[in-house]
Amino acid sequence: MSWTDERVELLKRLWAEGLSASQIAGRLGQGVTRNAVIGKVHRLNLSGRAQQTRTAAPRAPRKQREPSIPGRSTGMPSLPSAGATALKPMMRAEPQMRLQTLPAPEPVRLVDLPKGGRVTILHLSDKTCKWPIGDPGAEDFCFCGHGPREGSPYCEYHARLAYQPLQDRRNRRVSYG
Repeated sequence: MSWTDERVELLKRLWAEGLSASQIAGRLGQGVTRNAVIGKVHRLNLSGRAQQTRTAAPRAPRKQREPSIPGRSTGMPSLPSAGATALKPMMRAEPQMRLQTLPAPEPVRLVDLPKGGRVTILHLSDKTCKWPIGDPGAEDFCFCGHGPREGSPYCEYHARLAYQPLQDRRNRRVSYG
């Protein structure tokens, strides 16, 4: 698309008349887009648009419209809509909380805590449990040091502390209906 002198003059005239860029592009035709019109207007520094004349007379007050959804003017809360029926009112029951009764806690017997085995960070390897014991800032800070469980950095005892089954975590939550 090329801007010929005739097209530029027509663009200037239509712009001064107040037509939109889309309307001008439609009149120019032959592959002229709205963005091409806007770009050319800016390159030509065309700013003066035709001003609409305003009257000093006040406007007539707007007529009160009837609500499009029955019940809106009566103070009734708006009805929620769902899915592809965005304008169709649909009543829904208020969600009510159902508290799930949790079973009484039973003492969990992990495994017997292994005796001994405490190691410092200098003695850690892939053959030792890496469970920290104590305060890292204290002198007596150490790691468990027992043999780790297969595929875990921790021994059997500490792995059971660290990894809780998903089902146990779900049972602790309160379910909402």
